[in-house]
Amino acid sequence: MRSEVLYRPAFAVARVTLGDGETVRAEAGAMVSMSANVGIETSATGGFMKSLKRSVLGGESFFLNTFRASGGEGEVLFAPPLAGDIVMLDIPTQGLMVQSGSFLVGDMGIDVDTKWGGAKSFFASEGLILLRLSGQGQALVSSYGAIHEMTLAAGERYTVDTGHLVAFDQTMQFNVRRVGGLKSTLFSGEGLVVDIQGPGKLLMQTRSPGDLLAWIIPQIPRDHDNN
Repeated sequence: MRSEVLYRPAFAVARVTLGDGETVRAEAGAMVSMSANVGIETSATGGFMKSLKRSVLGGESFFLNTFRASGGEGEVLFAPPLAGDIVMLDIPTQGLMVQSGSFLVGDMGIDVDTKWGGAKSFFASEGLILLRLSGQGQALVSSYGAIHEMTLAAGERYTVDTGHLVAFDQTMQFNVRRVGGLKSTLFSGEGLVVDIQGPGKLLMQTRSPGDLLAWIIPQIPRDHDNN
């Protein structure tokens, strides 16, 4: 597939061009528009159990959509549900770890599986559920907010709030932990962080979906407010 990302970084949309007979696989609901000669098929990719695992543990759609161009070149526009950026990534031989909800579109040679990166605790609002992208090809990955990319040297460590993590090379070591003690967790506004060690590439997003929810929920009128 050939892709071009438009309107980045705030409201990015990916324009994917498919050759005659070429196919790509995308998260359900990611399609914005497509050419008349592009067909779409919906399936539980990888079988029932793998799709169930991706849906229940990873928060992803049970089904994935396959887009195929026929009778000539075709075009599909894809966009994530939240305002933010989109990047094209080459999947490394060892695989790529991507936060749940960030996978958008990928070549047919890419396998999407779920990995539990760290359990939620009673006092921590965010866990770390990851998708493992493996195989050969490229993938479009989305973020909430702009994407900030770093390359860590061998042995270099960096700490990221779990809500701001987008993707990192699978070869990188990582550890999920709670910030500080009980008091810090309750009153600092922080929950879980992930310590990542290089070498490898690390992608972060400048906004957190959890913070967005924390802002929206108190604004929703309650029944007693109308009495």
